[in-house]
Amino acid sequence: MSTTNLTPNLSNVSNEHNATGDLPQRLFTRKELIPPRNDVLWRIERGAVRTLTWNEEGIFVTLGYWGAGDVIGYSLSKVQPYNIECLTSVEASIIPSHLWYRDIDAFLSHIKHSEELLSIVHIKPMSLRLGKFLLWLSEKFGRDVEQGKLVDLNITHQEISEVLNTTRVTVTRMLQQFEEQGALLRYKRRIIIISTNKLIKGYHSIKK
Repeated sequence: MSTTNLTPNLSNVSNEHNATGDLPQRLFTRKELIPPRNDVLWRIERGAVRTLTWNEEGIFVTLGYWGAGDVIGYSLSKVQPYNIECLTSVEASIIPSHLWYRDIDAFLSHIKHSEELLSIVHIKPMSLRLGKFLLWLSEKFGRDVEQGKLVDLNITHQEISEVLNTTRVTVTRMLQQFEEQGALLRYKRRIIIISTNKLIKGYHSIKK
């Protein structure tokens, strides 16, 4: 199995503080792993990460996508193995355990988004599952542009397939069909959702 290097780089430490002035921060580069510590949580101030595991066959399973404002950490999961991989450059605040009580709203949000994603990955048919997932991403990482809503996250077809328990070929084919229907536009490895109705209501015309 080919995996990301499991030895995190601990050298990129920032002496900056967030807006509250009491939490140290660390900077991470794209594809870097956030250190596997159980005594702290991490609040993402900038950037995006995904949490993932893999099975005995070495197949990756993406557990969630997280962005600015989200609180993540190894203490929030019992899944093993468990990695937190940076999808972009990331700035994260370190929250020691005695301050976790301050972030109850972020914990509730974490549960909500995890359950939403879990419900999506069990939707049938696959075309509707993909459409719902793209809308979920657009709500979390989207920003309005002239053509529609840009999912401002560089996510590959392989990574999408790892979330939805399908193949990269299937994801590529369905994205092409959604684009032909005018539901979305692909631009520089990013997706712009043009029509929510076509993305969801038009799934029945996608070839399974």
